[in-house]
Amino acid sequence: MTTRERTYARADNQRAAQYTELWVIGRPEDIAAMVRAAGMSGRLIYVSSPTPMGGDDNRQRRYLRLRTN
Repeated sequence: MTTRERTYARADNQRAAQYTELWVIGRPEDIAAMVRAAGMSGRLIYVSSPTPMGGDDNRQRRYLRLRTN
């Protein structure tokens, strides 16, 4: 591996380490409280729209991307 390749690999790892990506499954009010807290802390980068779990299950699924630093 060349010096340039090592530098690019290190930079990519540092960028990837800045975020945590989660799929959260739960009741809508629990997820809303979590999203609100993450937003107030300044760590929330992205939140997807709610996706129902299906059937008679009233939980929903959301994707969150949070800043780690």
